[in-house]
Amino acid sequence: MVRTPLTPEERERGERLGQLLREARGGSSMAEVAARAGISAETLRKIETGRAPTPAFFTVAALARALGLSMDELAGACAPVGV
Repeated sequence: MVRTPLTPEERERGERLGQLLREARGGSSMAEVAARAGISAETLRKIETGRAPTPAFFTVAALARALGLSMDELAGACAPVGV
């Protein structure tokens, strides 16, 4: 299966998600947050740095829960600018 290249908007949205997760993580380590979310620290690192700009829904939901964020907060923060 060939993946369609991401649009600039999708990349930007992934960068905003990563920034929000980094900020929410605060002083907690990547390993600690990843363990609470049930994902690998490498997956969290890729999301936070924008190398994985379109993570799976359940990964995002697990991170939101681990960081005490609502899905509404994440969706609002990652919505396209001007929406």
